[in-house]
Amino acid sequence: MIRLSFSILIFVVWSGFGSPASAESLSEALAAAYQNNPSLNVARARTRAVDENIPIARSSILPNVSGSASATSIARRSRSAGFGSNLTTETDAAVGVTATQNLFRGFRTKNALREAKSSVLASREELRSVVQDVLASAAEVYMNVLRDQALLRLSQRNVGFLQEQLRAAQDRFEVGENTRTDVAQTQARLAAAQSDVSVVRANLNASRAVYRQIIGNDPGRLRLSFPYTKTLPGSLSAAIASGEDLHPDILVAVHDADAAAYLVKQVEGELLPTVSVEGNVQTSFGIDDAEYNNSASITGRVSIPIYQGGGVSARVRQAKENLGLSRIQIDVSRVQVRAAVVSAWGDLDAAKAVTISAVAQVKSSQIALDGVQEEQRVGQRTTLDVLDAQQELLDAQVNQVLAQRDRIVASFNLIAAIGRLNEDVLGLSVARYDPKQHHKAVKDKWFGLRTPDGR
Repeated sequence: MIRLSFSILIFVVWSGFGSPASAESLSEALAAAYQNNPSLNVARARTRAVDENIPIARSSILPNVSGSASATSIARRSRSAGFGSNLTTETDAAVGVTATQNLFRGFRTKNALREAKSSVLASREELRSVVQDVLASAAEVYMNVLRDQALLRLSQRNVGFLQEQLRAAQDRFEVGENTRTDVAQTQARLAAAQSDVSVVRANLNASRAVYRQIIGNDPGRLRLSFPYTKTLPGSLSAAIASGEDLHPDILVAVHDADAAAYLVKQVEGELLPTVSVEGNVQTSFGIDDAEYNNSASITGRVSIPIYQGGGVSARVRQAKENLGLSRIQIDVSRVQVRAAVVSAWGDLDAAKAVTISAVAQVKSSQIALDGVQEEQRVGQRTTLDVLDAQQELLDAQVNQVLAQRDRIVASFNLIAAIGRLNEDVLGLSVARYDPKQHHKAVKDKWFGLRTPDGR
């Protein structure tokens, strides 16, 4: 039902409001938003920052090497009976290198790495959610501009029609075929129509400003198209199943729960022994007497926690509560996604029905207006009848434009609700951002201050 005659309805609804072949299509606008939207760039940067949690977690099992240097100068004054005092100075210096290697930390490093990897996966799903939001907003603002452009043309055509009616009413008044009331009624309708043009033009300017904010460039002549009909699910049950499997909000909650589970194990690891070994090499020498002393040492340490004031135990309990919260959030996300899918499906179904009705209403209103005008010419209808018929046609055309806008926006909302609103599914002609590339570039780095892009 949803896919039936979609392209036909688009043509019918917007015929008469067409744009040249060189106009910007919906797909091109979505591609521009994918490349230029600042919110999307922020989300990508946030994902790159989360990638660094993996080398941070690994650092606790890698060697820690430090160098040291010191110099000490000692002045001594001695006094002996009959010989006065004697001042002597002694200067010593030392340089050394110390390396510390953790051997066992109660499995904290392993669990920290697993937590970091789960956080990375969650951040990627959050990025996918932002992509969905940005593309849905881009589609909506595209349709808003297209809607306001169509409404402006309708309003301007209505003004032109009423101007012709006013001239005709004045001509008939001059020859005594109607009254001043007919002229006044036409003038009132014309003034209201001119006011409507100003309002619609203001709305269009506001929509254009939002268009630039989301898509990154000013809208020109836009072309209505919806090449994503095959992306829509065939049934409500299929839509719900797709949403529960693919929606990024659910996957974020799942990965957050995994990270919370590993955090519990990390904190519990603080109750286990830690084992480390420390090596030290040092050279000390006296600057005055040029004596050198070399030393080397290896020290093994085992630390067994006995009591920490109850702080670690409290943190374990807290981490377990947060884990329970994360698991509940998975169920909450599933319920929310299901509700969003059902709502989006209903909105699209309703918009489709309204669109079909609007097409029929416009056709009937146009026939009625033509008939009233013919009857007016033979004196069977008044000027007010013509004005009312024109207003009914205008209202029907406005409803037609609004219904088609709502239908396409509802389609994108449904695609987002099932978790499939992304650059790959839509087939956008863009350079795709792959968060895995940055992850591969930093996950095994042991040192270096520069980011992969050179900063």
